[in-house]
Amino acid sequence: MYIVLEGIDGAGKSTQIKILKEWLEDNGFNVETIVEPTDLEVGKLIRELLTRSDAESDSMQKTFGLLFAADRLMLMDRIGRLENENTVVISDRSFYSSLAYQNPQDWIKELNKYAKIPDLVLLLDLDVKKSVERCDGTDEFENEEFLTGVKQNYLDLAKSNDNFKIIDANNGPNKVSSDIKKAVAPLFDICKDCIL
Repeated sequence: MYIVLEGIDGAGKSTQIKILKEWLEDNGFNVETIVEPTDLEVGKLIRELLTRSDAESDSMQKTFGLLFAADRLMLMDRIGRLENENTVVISDRSFYSSLAYQNPQDWIKELNKYAKIPDLVLLLDLDVKKSVERCDGTDEFENEEFLTGVKQNYLDLAKSNDNFKIIDANNGPNKVSSDIKKAVAPLFDICKDCIL
């Protein structure tokens, strides 16, 4: 099983991944977590380039598209290997992030045509104003105008892909966690009604 948490910056993906991992392990499943971009060479380069003042330029956006696709491709073998070992893979982001954050979408889709499609995408839907409040402001992309477009892209992806479940991330972390568990439980034959 390959589960991905998606959402705009500050939606609580890291926190919820930790909670979900522990809950699935408590229910007897082997779980590994991954994050995009990775800590591999290409992922480190992406993180470094994101801090540049020209990160929003058209040429840099195309460069990011290529780099994210390359970094992601390096993950595909690992994800396949883990699944073959009956391990649940939970990822902080996937190629859907590239589709939400980068343009042009047709080109981004082509670059990521070899990326594995997640079994389940949990879209943590957060109000843009809350997102900006939660972010530290060091990222060029952490502004209301940009994130409003990204949020809409995510909602459009959710409408056109059956593997998406939208989770209201404006609630407190315990409620968000409960909603995630209720969305995940049927996939693992875990009693949904037993979740608080």
